[in-house]
Amino acid sequence: MMSYITKFISEFLRLFNEMSLYLMIGFFFAGLLHNFLKKESVVKYLGKNSKKSVINAALLGVPLPLCSCGVIPTGLSLYKQGASKGATNSFLISTPQTGIDSFLATFSLMGFPFAIFRAIAAFVTGIFGGAVTEIVDKEKNEGHTQVEEEETPKSLKEKVVGTFRFGFIEFLADISKWLIIGLILAALISTILPDNFFGELSFSPLANMLIVLLASIPLYVCATGSVPIAAVLIMKGLTPGAAFVFLMAGPATNIATMVVLSKTIGKKATVVYLLSITLGAILFGLTIDYLLPAQWFTFAMTHVGHHHETGSIVKILFSVVFAALLLRVYLMKAIHYFKQRAKANQSYNNSCEYTISGMGCNKCKTKVETNLQEIEGVGLVEVDLKTGKTVVKGTNLSTEKIEQKIADLGYKFK
Repeated sequence: MMSYITKFISEFLRLFNEMSLYLMIGFFFAGLLHNFLKKESVVKYLGKNSKKSVINAALLGVPLPLCSCGVIPTGLSLYKQGASKGATNSFLISTPQTGIDSFLATFSLMGFPFAIFRAIAAFVTGIFGGAVTEIVDKEKNEGHTQVEEEETPKSLKEKVVGTFRFGFIEFLADISKWLIIGLILAALISTILPDNFFGELSFSPLANMLIVLLASIPLYVCATGSVPIAAVLIMKGLTPGAAFVFLMAGPATNIATMVVLSKTIGKKATVVYLLSITLGAILFGLTIDYLLPAQWFTFAMTHVGHHHETGSIVKILFSVVFAALLLRVYLMKAIHYFKQRAKANQSYNNSCEYTISGMGCNKCKTKVETNLQEIEGVGLVEVDLKTGKTVVKGTNLSTEKIEQKIADLGYKFK
């Protein structure tokens, strides 16, 4: 038993050490995109019902660091502004599959061919899904005609500070749970399963892909958290193509996402969304296993299973810093939890109940609660994720401010 525990800890620390440097670089670029990419430009290039807007949506979606639940309010916000259903679906398909952070994480554990092929697959499936949506769902999106209040322009200093704040605090807090879960699962697989486990099962590559696909569709795992799992699965004998299916379908599909999309952009567009990802995953997986040179994908087979001394001191330093940042995230979450409990015991002169739709996961719930509490007069916010019912307690509450905040987040307010 102790030998398994020791091996698990060793595997977890090794994977963590391999990824930390590249993750921190990825988080930095995520902050840059968030603070220096103008929202007005996004709406301008996605708001037309044209093939060009579908391509623009995929181009924008590939580098953005958003998971399949985090992308929902962003994508639906674009749709609300007048983006066509095709452009919206293109964005929703391409964005969660990869991002600058997961691209670098894939490069660190699985090599450059895997990383670049992952970006290409996200781009192609996004365009395909968007184009098909334009054909099968011709209902035009009129969007909203009201002019939103312009944000106060930020200074260069504010943007730089915002880059680090978003990348290493806000975005890290969003994906930290799933990143850690991914590392734990990868370490468990590496510890428990014998080498060449999948190879000894004698399944065909296509059969392996279908099994992985069926397991991936209902589950939720972020693009970055899927990397160590896929790398270890290859080490245990799964074909690179089947592992790639997991990299595509795992982050882009889950039941919560599909339910929310069905209720917002419609059933036809949601079916296209799901088919684009599943068919694309199988097609690109088969391409890797049967058409591309095998030596392109041997990096993951050899790199994951061995220790590397080159740059180990640098990697360890970044691992320590990254661990400290993760510790800070969970310390702040603990402080927030106890503050919430204290607020629940206070008395307020106003209590209102609203219904908010569009939330698909606990991250959405936390996002709504945290942002509403920033409004003056709001004390306690309690969200029921299943029903969308949201109780807001405080002093001199303003329904207009609450409704505006919910709209800014990309959710629907009733």
